[in-house]
Amino acid sequence: MKETNKVALVTGGGQGIGEAICKRLAKDGFAVSIADLKLETAEKVAKEINKNGGIAIAMQVDVSNRESLFAAVDKTTKELGGFDVIVNNAGIGPISPIDAITQEQFESVFRVNVGGVIWGIQAASEKFKELGHGGRIINASSQAGVEGNPNLALYSGSKFAVRGITETAARDLGKFGINVTAFAPGIVKTPMMYSIAHDVAQEAGKSDEWGMQSFAQNITQGELSEPEEVAAGVAFLAGPDSKIMTGQTLIIDGGMVFH
Repeated sequence: MKETNKVALVTGGGQGIGEAICKRLAKDGFAVSIADLKLETAEKVAKEINKNGGIAIAMQVDVSNRESLFAAVDKTTKELGGFDVIVNNAGIGPISPIDAITQEQFESVFRVNVGGVIWGIQAASEKFKELGHGGRIINASSQAGVEGNPNLALYSGSKFAVRGITETAARDLGKFGINVTAFAPGIVKTPMMYSIAHDVAQEAGKSDEWGMQSFAQNITQGELSEPEEVAAGVAFLAGPDSKIMTGQTLIIDGGMVFH
């Protein structure tokens, strides 16, 4: 369903699932602000959307920095004429066997995966209140945030945290007409997933294909997910058909976990 004149900001929108979300929301009629740590990748996606008749802008954002996210929301509102949806999608996923986690790793993962969600929620809710209307806040969790995954203690832990923050924020912000939800992808064909699989394979002395299959072996549907399939679920959460959904995590994983 078209959401003409609606504005969405997507963090981590320069590649992978984030890129697919930006393109899907643009197709659905949103003007899209593409925020990414790498400006060149965000600009590439924005250029493609604009070339295909959509409306998109690109900006560099460090989601681990609170001021950076607040500035991105302000810039989005000014340049696109409004603000209705934020997708807190940016994240990192290094392998982290429980006995090998360093303080540096811990701080890095939680600053991005958890801090980026908290700052995004704060920035979006403040702007929605300022504009005098409700809105949608959509956070990236993971299948690994529903069921712990081997060798991913930090990533799984951060994504479990996102679900808890989502539920709490939904209760806190519902009275303002703000819906807060999360989405939990499974094994998706993205640069980050291939990087995780490569690292796991290297640790085991196996091939990259073995690394992917070690994560994918329990998919009920028997195949890896495409970024566009996850983006379709996010589009539902951003659109009018999910009006009465809040506090929920939509699991989009081909049948890896049932919750």
